[in-house]
Amino acid sequence: MQTVFHLGVHATDGDRLMKTLLANRDWLTRHRTEAVAPQRHRGLFEEALMSLKGGRATPEMVHIMQDAIFETEAPERAIFSTPTFMGAPGRTVSREGLYAQIGTRAAAIANLFPETKSEFFVAIRNPATLIADVLKIFTGGGYHVLMQGRHPLDLRWNEAIRRLVNAVQGRRVVIWCHEDVPLIWPEIIRMIAAMPPDAPLQDGLNYLNELLTEEGRTQLLQAIAARDRLNVAQRREITSDMLARFAAPNALDQTIDLPGWTQEMVDQITRNYRSDIAEIAVLPGVEFILPMAQPVSA
Repeated sequence: MQTVFHLGVHATDGDRLMKTLLANRDWLTRHRTEAVAPQRHRGLFEEALMSLKGGRATPEMVHIMQDAIFETEAPERAIFSTPTFMGAPGRTVSREGLYAQIGTRAAAIANLFPETKSEFFVAIRNPATLIADVLKIFTGGGYHVLMQGRHPLDLRWNEAIRRLVNAVQGRRVVIWCHEDVPLIWPEIIRMIAAMPPDAPLQDGLNYLNELLTEEGRTQLLQAIAARDRLNVAQRREITSDMLARFAAPNALDQTIDLPGWTQEMVDQITRNYRSDIAEIAVLPGVEFILPMAQPVSA
């Protein structure tokens, strides 16, 4: 069996990925793939992770978990998606930096099903907007508690993803930028579900629709209907055009208002983020989904 873990992170895809997968349940079932809703595994996985302390689950434990979480008979590919894989929002930053626990956490999650072929999918995001949005859902004491004494310029994705790749020891790792999701959402879904390009995809535009005005959604459907057999490049061209012309007010803009942060600091964080993306995209062991026809593999 293949086990696929969408790790989030916080303030990125939320439950959208699971909703899209469940909209394609018929195709998944026919191809012996099951998207497991978080409520079916959340408490069970957390209890197992605490018990195992990073160790490998026994065959008896694996059998108990499979009986509890699967609705279909012996799926060949099981997909799990929840940002709580990375813990509570307060785990976003630690004294060691941005998502310092991502590697040990992923390795522990893989050990829940140690005899399966595990894959990990992760969305990364500009730390400036990430911290601003995580702070909205953080209930542990405010900005300074969330930051754990780290300077904003210390928040680097390159370090976090290297920890992840090193910890999962050759297992598949797929990364994308949250900022690119409106352009690449169908490709993300297909990669996670192992759906071929010619398989019909339901709700593949749901993420994009959240960003468009009603007129934009209408224009989008008309533009797609006017094209016969859209390829990836053509769909992304249409998507970019619709976002440029019909984005809902403030849908693509975000104000960063955090203690001590200046525009110069936000600009430097953004430059660091772009530098990290360039390094991660060619990091051995990473498949990086870019707004182009094919993901980059190193």
